[in-house]
Amino acid sequence: MSEPFVSAGYCHCTRCQRRTGTAAAASARTAPNTLKVVSGAGLIRSFVPVDGWAKDFCGNCGGALWSRDPNDDTVFGVRLGTIDGDPGIRPGWRTFVDYAAVWEPIPDDGLPRYPDGF
Repeated sequence: MSEPFVSAGYCHCTRCQRRTGTAAAASARTAPNTLKVVSGAGLIRSFVPVDGWAKDFCGNCGGALWSRDPNDDTVFGVRLGTIDGDPGIRPGWRTFVDYAAVWEPIPDDGLPRYPDGF
């Protein structure tokens, strides 16, 4: 990336739960045109839902990489678990909390909560 992440948050939607196998996906948003794949581009596969951001993953290991904004394909939501070391940002909100997994309560961490996204 050529610039720091601009924001980060947790998504509790059922799509993220199923895609990650966890109660929420932690992702950080990029500024437009700042993410560049320098190797392995041929391994990237996509799932493109009709009503959401495309989900890109590694075709070799299946690891979730990022999502792409359907209105601006130069903006990515990078999965924080893909970052080696400190990503330089912490999640600042929780979205789709109305769909949170019943088996893992949302922690009382003081982050703003949004029932259906922003």
